[in-house]
Amino acid sequence: MTSTQDHELEGLRDIGAIVAAVLREMIARTEPGMTTRELDALGRALLEREGARSAPHLAYDFPGATCISVNECVAHGVPDETVIGPADLVNIDVSAEKNGFYADTGASVAMPKAGPRARKLCADGRGALQAGMRSLSAGAPLRGIGERIQRFADKRGYTLVRDLASHGVGAALHEEPGEIPTWFDPRERRRLHDGLVFTIEPFLSTGARSVGIASDGWSLMTMPGTMTVQYEHTMVATRDGVEILTAGAH
Repeated sequence: MTSTQDHELEGLRDIGAIVAAVLREMIARTEPGMTTRELDALGRALLEREGARSAPHLAYDFPGATCISVNECVAHGVPDETVIGPADLVNIDVSAEKNGFYADTGASVAMPKAGPRARKLCADGRGALQAGMRSLSAGAPLRGIGERIQRFADKRGYTLVRDLASHGVGAALHEEPGEIPTWFDPRERRRLHDGLVFTIEPFLSTGARSVGIASDGWSLMTMPGTMTVQYEHTMVATRDGVEILTAGAH
């Protein structure tokens, strides 16, 4: 989406603040012993309280209000009776629609016994997102996002999952300008333009570069033994740089 009018920006700010608050509350309430279905029910209730609708359910008939992915399931995890364990790595992705506007945010959280390696990966996942965001300025090349993230990952010995990308958002959950690589792709020639609404969401991993689809037809899995985290913001390009619409989510 390209936001060109004041009412569009206000609508985007509203839904951005909603999904940020929902994610923040879900992270705070995530604990060992609860099921992913219970955690999703919390997210659903919070969205409904704000008059927002689950974007994955609305757009794709996803069988949950939010995506909750545990350990080797790194994205699009279906909320079910899976019990969150004390050493698990959990990713929560919240995207929603209100009044025709969409926003998307996500974060990973390490349970108390996950260990220092998982906690460091979470910290570095946030760092990878920040690295990509530091490339942004008015008219900046989109390939700078992936270039900065790739440099950050390589320096610290991580891999990036390359079949999950950032994307346009705003008037739909996934829209123009389509996928935006969060790894360096020299073929990328597009640039930021004023009003562009998009996400940045690197998937930083201890070894995974791709995913497979689980038997449920939704959950995206990496190889056993690897750990992967995702941190995501929705933002809008401005004449001065960018505005983070989901600020405060994580």
